[in-house]
Amino acid sequence: MLAESNSTEVVEGNQYFPPDSIKREYFKDSATTSVCPWKGTASYYTVDVNGKQNPDAAWYYPAAKDAAKNIEGYIAFWKGVEVQP
Repeated sequence: MLAESNSTEVVEGNQYFPPDSIKREYFKDSATTSVCPWKGTASYYTVDVNGKQNPDAAWYYPAAKDAAKNIEGYIAFWKGVEVQP
């Protein structure tokens, strides 16, 4: 399990987990960024579990724009990472 929380935020169909809900030992900083016109610039993590890396499989907005302040610093997943209720 990479993260667990009862306080996620859902934006555009993605579950965003609070920063204190992730297991940091599985997350490695990535140099990748992308820009969303209304959320801001996203930064990425490579997920590394038992030596298996999934590059840029998690992202977050370290300084979200005003419209997305509710997910600032929160982490979302993609690239095959399964999120369960």
